[in-house]
Amino acid sequence: MRLPLIRPFTGLVALALVAGAPEAVAVEAATLSASTADAMAQAATPQAIAEYRRKLREYQEARSAFEEEAGAYWSAIAEKRRTRNAKRRDRQPIALDDYVLDQPPVYTGPKRPVNPEPEEEEEPTRPRRTIPVVADFLKAAAEQFQFTPQRPASEVEFKRAYARYALAAGLTREQAIRVYSFETGGNGNHDMQSGYRGPGTRAISTAIGYNQLLTTNTVELIAQQGPEFIKVLTQKAAMLSGPARKAMDHKLAVLKKMVAFARTVPDDWSAHERLASTPQGWAVHAMVLDIDVGPMLQTHKLLTSVIFARAKGYTRSLSAAELEMMNLTGDGTGFDMVTMPQAMREKVPTSNFFQRGGYERNPVAIRHNTVAKLLAVTDERMDFNSNKPGAKELASVF
Repeated sequence: MRLPLIRPFTGLVALALVAGAPEAVAVEAATLSASTADAMAQAATPQAIAEYRRKLREYQEARSAFEEEAGAYWSAIAEKRRTRNAKRRDRQPIALDDYVLDQPPVYTGPKRPVNPEPEEEEEPTRPRRTIPVVADFLKAAAEQFQFTPQRPASEVEFKRAYARYALAAGLTREQAIRVYSFETGGNGNHDMQSGYRGPGTRAISTAIGYNQLLTTNTVELIAQQGPEFIKVLTQKAAMLSGPARKAMDHKLAVLKKMVAFARTVPDDWSAHERLASTPQGWAVHAMVLDIDVGPMLQTHKLLTSVIFARAKGYTRSLSAAELEMMNLTGDGTGFDMVTMPQAMREKVPTSNFFQRGGYERNPVAIRHNTVAKLLAVTDERMDFNSNKPGAKELASVF
């Protein structure tokens, strides 16, 4: 999963303050804009313009020097990563000098000065991408597959189903509870979506549930694990009769269609991502909410990392924090951290495991800037959130 460690919440409370008087606000905004432009025009004396241009040159020179330094740093990060990957393919040991051991450069030069002359043309703002929410996924499921997920009668019912399947599949109680605590803040429901808190708020991503599956995660898991899910539901159907059997048979038919859809592209993240952005992909994501399929999807979101580590010869049980690193950063990158001896964890910067853009948007990785510190803060957050009611309820059903 390629997500930042911190998933910020977005509130649109300001909209409520202006909803009652849109015309007045528009007039006021226009007046403010005009008065600001007039003030700037009056302030744009030849001396002010000359001072601005001097400061702009200083800023550009400082920024250029920083970009050159930062570019070299992140190129070294990429090169070291390629070296480690090659060593792993050749089964060679990874050493401390296979990582960049300096922290990333930080810009400390002057800020960009404000132009005293009004801009002739403002850059057009890009429209903000709409992120679908649970209601959209449910609508897509009804329209694309004539299906409505079977929702649990209560949250504890979903937790029981998740606990049963997770234990049987090979997750430990500690892994499931502590990752849930970290991902949901210790109080999340099966339909919790990242950032979305109801009307008036905006989802930050399509991540849903105990282990926060993105649409792409769901499509990928349906493609990879679909035959097992079909087998489990077929066994359940054999023990049912009447309306319950009819409903399960319909669910099975829909699941088979979804598996076929998910397998229309190669088993590749980018290909699955393209499918996930279609109406059919949204419909597949609705299965995360189903009482039968949802717990299996949530389990395999973590279990794939456990299996990946075993396949690489890592026999020790992953701690919950280690599993979360693989869950958040992707199996290959997370495994790099997990297999690192403690002495190296203390010295290796977290920047070694990010692209530049992802790192600079990640305050947790920046603040806790070594592997040891990042794992420690993850454990601390798990400890704290494990005392929340949702986490305690999940612990009680294991």
